[in-house]
Amino acid sequence: MTITRRDAAKSAAFSALSYSRVMGANEKIGLGLIGAGNRGKHVMSKFQLNSDLEVRAVCDVYGARIDEALGKAPGAKSFYQHEKLLEMQEVDAVLIGSPDHWHKDHAIDAMNAGKDVYVEKPLCRTLDEAPLIVLAARRTNRICQVGLQQRSGSVYIEARDQFVKSGRIGKVTWVECVWNSAPSRGGTRRSGGVVDKPSNLDWVRFLGPVRYREWNPRIYFSFRSFLDFNGGRMTDFGHHWLDVVHMYLGERAPDSAVAAGGIHHPREGGDAPDTISALFEYPGFTVSFQSVVVGNPAPYGVTFYGDKGKLYVNRNRYVFTGAEKGDQPIQKDFPGDITEQHVRNFLDCVKSRKLPNGDVALAAISVQAPLLAVKSYLEKRRIRFDAEHSLTMPG
Repeated sequence: MTITRRDAAKSAAFSALSYSRVMGANEKIGLGLIGAGNRGKHVMSKFQLNSDLEVRAVCDVYGARIDEALGKAPGAKSFYQHEKLLEMQEVDAVLIGSPDHWHKDHAIDAMNAGKDVYVEKPLCRTLDEAPLIVLAARRTNRICQVGLQQRSGSVYIEARDQFVKSGRIGKVTWVECVWNSAPSRGGTRRSGGVVDKPSNLDWVRFLGPVRYREWNPRIYFSFRSFLDFNGGRMTDFGHHWLDVVHMYLGERAPDSAVAAGGIHHPREGGDAPDTISALFEYPGFTVSFQSVVVGNPAPYGVTFYGDKGKLYVNRNRYVFTGAEKGDQPIQKDFPGDITEQHVRNFLDCVKSRKLPNGDVALAAISVQAPLLAVKSYLEKRRIRFDAEHSLTMPG
């Protein structure tokens, strides 16, 4: 089975035709949380803002995190093994907040068990995993929303429609994506002082598909610093911003990627660069991405440069400035957390069976750019890519 970028883009019109059962208008959607770290619990709290949702199960490899999640969802059942959670008929959908190296298995296992899926970004850890998740979603007719919340954010939709789709910005040839941060003060405290492996932490299950190594608290509490477990800043932040580029300029992977960087602020002893810059070539335009640790970081966001103006957008603001002399900026602020809009879109699609805004097929395309950049960084070369036939999957 081969899916081209055109096939994946057309999937926005797809509607799943079958469902294990029809939910009643007043029936609550039962949610299971897999991965109860900080992000998992935070997104779970956004789900809990909806009256038609009930958290019924939580799962993690660390008992302390299970206890924290149960404190926010009293009455939910708890598990160390996600397979046991997926056996619950009371769970209709799962929120996957586990580390990146588990996303593929957790998502596919959940869909094979008949559950709809909301999986945090990045969608996956390696290029070959993305089409497998898309294939599972289509074969099982499950809803699979990826946590690229910009797809549902009013600020992004309005800015795109008013300035890009309308043609007001003109022809876009250059895009700058920035997600920088200031140096951490006082070193890392993510481990909370934990050195020895807690007795209620399943280290082997945490490692999962990654090769075995002895207990290392730095890996467990700061997995994003280690490239065996994720793609560092390039996938953690880059998947968000490259997905915005695709949302605005077309659902297509780049023709090439090149990246460079290094570790200039060592904190966790990992091998993921804390300084990374990449260039992506698309037909007709070029995209830059940077994520660095500096004392005076530039504002985070994406800036589109067209021949009639430029558009800056982040999660709470857009600013458009025309190219003519004397043009005054048009700015609009959007308070709040757009994750709430993305979660609501997912819940609506669980009921309607329509594809969600951040459908897995779209995310499978946009994750390719940052993963190619990671490959370029490691191999110290420019990577060329066949974007037209990039999602090739086994039949």
